[in-house]
Amino acid sequence: MAAVSRPRAALSWSSGKDCAFALHEVRKSGEVEVVAALTTTNEAYDRVAMHGTRNALLRRQAAAMGLELIDIPLPWPCSNADYEARMETALATLKARGITHMVFGDLFLEDVRAYREAQLADTGITPVFPLWGRDTAALAREMIEAGFEARIATLDPSKVPAELAGRRFDAAFLDALPEDVDPCGERGEFHTAVTAGPIFSAPIEVEVGEVVTRDGFVYADLAPL
Repeated sequence: MAAVSRPRAALSWSSGKDCAFALHEVRKSGEVEVVAALTTTNEAYDRVAMHGTRNALLRRQAAAMGLELIDIPLPWPCSNADYEARMETALATLKARGITHMVFGDLFLEDVRAYREAQLADTGITPVFPLWGRDTAALAREMIEAGFEARIATLDPSKVPAELAGRRFDAAFLDALPEDVDPCGERGEFHTAVTAGPIFSAPIEVEVGEVVTRDGFVYADLAPL
């Protein structure tokens, strides 16, 4: 009997732990076959949008995951109209390649999920949220116990102490967080860049370089070695 082919999917990839763990979960479940990582980058700074991860590290991550990297360069500053136009082009490209699903690492923000669903409506691409609704305190520690390694790439210093930028995402980091901060940083308190884990063929060594404050956020420069 011939094997039943699974739906082809793209992973919405920010370079961080949540989308990494979402990939881990769908690979375990086997419900879709993830073949590509879709990422928005800041074309002025050669970095991942929001997280500030270097594109050099982004490319290493995609290679370690065994996924084609589909980069959506965004202008800076980027209007919502620019974002949506470039995303529309990217989604049409995915559909032309036979990709019918998109995997997201979102956890509980209803407005974000509603925006994703509205963005994909009428595209023929179905959103998948494998981590949705899970307890984030337990989830954060499950990620660490599963072998995921990440560093804090970006943080909001009004919510998280600035000296935690560049730190490892580990139990000590979680213990150092203020009580009102979500352990996964789902409200934008911090963002991570993943360097190792069961989704990677090999760990990626990084060097923590300059830490800077820009536009109200603290960024740690993570350079792959």
